[in-house]
Amino acid sequence: MSPPGAELAAGEVTRRVQITDKFTESMYVLANEPSVALYRLQEHVRRSLPELAQHKSDMQSWEEQSQGAIYTVEYACSAIKSMTDSSVYFKSIDSLLKHAIAMKDQLNAAQGRSAVAPQAKNPPGSS
Repeated sequence: MSPPGAELAAGEVTRRVQITDKFTESMYVLANEPSVALYRLQEHVRRSLPELAQHKSDMQSWEEQSQGAIYTVEYACSAIKSMTDSSVYFKSIDSLLKHAIAMKDQLNAAQGRSAVAPQAKNPPGSS
């Protein structure tokens, strides 16, 4: 058998364990009470919301800048395509200008021959 003081010590230990368990359970209930949970959620939102709002604002700003850059690139691509498509017209203009220059040269040559011919018909010294 164990000494009489040992039984008392074992009973006291059991009682202390029970008290500690009840205290732990009470703390657990208090820590997980719905109002405490809502308070913790509110604090989390209060701390996190300004940062999230700033991130949202930054993202919207970047989106606007990106949309502007996309519009600029699309406009430049459209202008280049229009210039490429207009090469047909420039070739046509080039051939028309060459044709006009050739006709002008022919007219100048014809005028030069007609101006030389009347002078040859009039002999020098006959007036």
